[in-house]
Amino acid sequence: MKQTLQLRVSQHLALTPQLQQSIRLLQLSTLELHQELEQILSENPLLERLDDPLDHSVRLLADGAVSSASPASSATESPTSDSAPADAEGGFDGGDGGEGGESASSADSDWSFDDVARTSKAPEDDDARPQMEAHETTLREHLLEQMRVTVHSIRDRALVELVIDALDENGYLEEPLEEIHARLPEELEVEVEELSMALKLVQSFEPAGVGARSASECLALQIRRMPKVPMVTRRMALSIVENHLALFAQRDFNKLKKALDCDEEDLREAQVLIKAANPHPGAIFAGNASDYVVPDVIVKRGKNGWQVMLNHDVMPRLRVNAMYASILKQNKGEGSMSSQLQEAKWLIKNMRQRFDTILRVAQAIVDRQRNFFSHGEVAMRPLVLREIADTLGLHESTISRVTTQKYMLTPHGMFELKYFFGSHVATDAGGEASSTAIRALIKQLIGAEDSKNPFSDSRIAEMLAEQGMVVARRTVAKYREALKIPPVNLRKSL
Repeated sequence: MKQTLQLRVSQHLALTPQLQQSIRLLQLSTLELHQELEQILSENPLLERLDDPLDHSVRLLADGAVSSASPASSATESPTSDSAPADAEGGFDGGDGGEGGESASSADSDWSFDDVARTSKAPEDDDARPQMEAHETTLREHLLEQMRVTVHSIRDRALVELVIDALDENGYLEEPLEEIHARLPEELEVEVEELSMALKLVQSFEPAGVGARSASECLALQIRRMPKVPMVTRRMALSIVENHLALFAQRDFNKLKKALDCDEEDLREAQVLIKAANPHPGAIFAGNASDYVVPDVIVKRGKNGWQVMLNHDVMPRLRVNAMYASILKQNKGEGSMSSQLQEAKWLIKNMRQRFDTILRVAQAIVDRQRNFFSHGEVAMRPLVLREIADTLGLHESTISRVTTQKYMLTPHGMFELKYFFGSHVATDAGGEASSTAIRALIKQLIGAEDSKNPFSDSRIAEMLAEQGMVVARRTVAKYREALKIPPVNLRKSL
């Protein structure tokens, strides 16, 4: 076989580093974006951020004096005023590279340590110093404080502290006393009865119910300590939690009335008493911080209908360092910093493109879900990714990246962009209804039902069919479970 050389012209797609960065930034959430940005800023000296989150923190000046603001805050005063229209539109400065940075260099060269901006102080604030977060008392610390007041013997304190250390975060003692006793050294000569007495002492502490070994014991401890309760009601409530807690949890009130030989009024009073108890007494000391989401876009009603705007609080303001850019311009781009200059330009451009794409997608979603913003969930219409992709001329994968972990603040609350996409269910009239709207209708029907005679899943399916929505019973059950609504037997009350 003879070897030959041939020239061939072909086309193929290639992901450039700039395109790869654009795709990566697009799929990041707000928190991940700022983490990525901090890493890039630490690696690229030609890129700088105007909205430094530490601008208003206490810093040390060059002469050792304490300043309440950083020099960067005063350095950004003049560029902010000069480039206000550009920042308000895109949230970035110097997106075109060295020329933009050079124009701002004259404004940046005027500041000094004496011109550091001071933090603004509200007129109603008497002291603008930052407040320190108070220490949260744990369940163990709360119990130990009560032990120090009530127990004086060193041996008894050690045993009580041993029991306290064995409690879980809900205040339960899940480990049997025999296992705790087996771990103790024999030379201490501790008996199981002593541990039992220590446990009874812990169970007398606040909050009521702590130190229980089961849910039944936890509720019983609290019911015994509730004040101003009639003896008949207290006795019946104790009988329920100690002997018939499973029937009470299943809301099988007919069997309960037969087992207790009581009427419906007495059972109702006992039910109110049991519901007043807390099955997790130690949970009130859990130090779980509240998680909150910062929206990427905000929806408001304007003159022309519902309008979407970007949340400028989450948009980083970036620019190319003017001093480094002018040095590179004089040296005609020589040295390794020229590649970092190009990377800084790419990042600024891709960051602007990211927020522009989010804004376009969010506005397209709002245009198709206008009824939702005007009337709520029941007016949600079916929507798929392809519909938005065809409208904006983008790929479905791009729409999927944009709508993942991006949030929209609306008059009805905070929603992820993916929330507005859903499957459809056919109606009798030949139209389509969104699954989100059907879930909202199910929630409304259950909310308006009689608690003594709640609707079954089959009955809810029939009621939806009367409104023209053909939904199977198992579909109703699936939507109900997604809404975290219990089944019919657990929704029944006296």
